[in-house]
Parts: sequence; C-alpha cells; structure tokens
Amino acid sequence: MRRAGPRVAAHRVEHLRVKVLKTFPHDPRAFTQGLEMAGDTLYEGTGISGRSSVRAGPLGKRPAVRTALPAPLFGEGITVLGRTLWQLTWRNRTAIERDARTLKELRRVPYPDDGWGVCLDRARHRLVTSDGSSRLTFRDPGSLAKTGEVAVTEGGRPVTELNELECVGAAVYANVLFTDRIVRIDPVTGAVTASIDASGLLRDDELVPGAALNGIAAVPGTHQFLITGKFWPRMFRVTLAPA
Repeated sequence: MRRAGPRVAAHRVEHLRVKVLKTFPHDPRAFTQGLEMAGDTLYEGTGISGRSSVRAGPLGKRPAVRTALPAPLFGEGITVLGRTLWQLTWRNRTAIERDARTLKELRRVPYPDDGWGVCLDRARHRLVTSDGSSRLTFRDPGSLAKTGEVAVTEGGRPVTELNELECVGAAVYANVLFTDRIVRIDPVTGAVTASIDASGLLRDDELVPGAALNGIAAVPGTHQFLITGKFWPRMFRVTLAPA
C-alpha cells in the first residue's frame, strides 16, 4: 500500500487595507497603465491608441518630460532599469526601450505576448510580466526572452486579470483588473500572500466611465506606496494596515 505524502498546509493570506497619508492631483485624462518611482522621479505610462505616453518628473508636480507613442501603439506597463526604461505595448507585439532620463526611444524589441504589467525583480535580475491571465512570466531584462513562469493562486484557485505590477523585495504586487483589490504574490510559489482592499479612495462623482484602479508604485526608502488609476483625478500616498 502506497503511503500518502505529508499534507501541504494552505498558505495564510493576510487581509490588508490602504491607509491614506497624503493626496496628490493626477491627470484625469491619463489612462494609467504603469506607475513607478525611481529615486525622486515618478514615472507613469498611459494607454489608448493615439493617446499613449510616458511621463516623468517630481511627485506632485507636472511631469518634467513626456513623450507620446504614435498610433496604433497602445502603451502598457513600464519599469526602470537604472539608465533605461522598458515600455510594453498591449497587442502590438512590441516593447520599447527608452533612456530613463530623456524618455527618448533607444530600440524596439519583438514581444510575442499581450503586454500588461512589468516590474524589475532586482534580487533575481529578471523582469516579471503579466498578460491579464493568472500567470506571471519571468524574462531576461536585456532581451525580454522568457526564462520561466508561475501560476498565481489563492486558496488553490487561479487569480486572473493580473494587471499592473510592482516588485518590492521578494514580493510582487499586482492590481486585479476591474476591482479595487491588489494582491501580494510570492513569485517562487505563485501563492497570494496578501489581499489588499483599496476601495473607497474616490468619491462616486469622481468615477467616470472607464475609471479603474491601476497603478501601484513603492516609495523608495519607505514602506509606503503610491496608488492611482485610469482616469483618476487623484493619486494617493498610502501605507498598508490590517483590515
């Protein structure tokens, strides 16, 4: 008779909520697809064909530099790798490498998947990307070639619609599209380790058609985050607290 193996304990999921520390104005016309802070500079990538852009500048002020993507390119997630920046496109099968200071285009690289979110896992020297499914894909930061993937689950069930990403330490944070929820993921196992409630940040009269939570950026040197969304008129500096 074959012995059963040891039972694997279910991964405990923390339930957290955002606590607002400060509010900043945000361009209500920005269809936010990527958000990241590098040093004192806030980077934001926006989408929609003919309206996509990348912006960079000090937090709380107008962007110091901005560049547009020509149609039909539809901008998606962004991440900074020191002197350069990667910008994904949605279904254009193209990723764009830019100078992180000027945002000038340096080259275009074929990207065979739908582009959604992207962040840099510095400890493992790899990019983490999403495509709207329950899968995170790992890529070489220079060529964007796939080096692995992991299925994201919560309580044994797939977590789909993973969108904009933020790598923080050993964890990956992901906005879940069309919800007010952010999940924290262990990229080794794919297990969700925290479910973060970001509801109630905007008033009802601030929610226009197409508005959706989509933008999370860790504030360097702190345990705080910046949170915004597509067509949101405000951005929030938050900390995470038990729900």
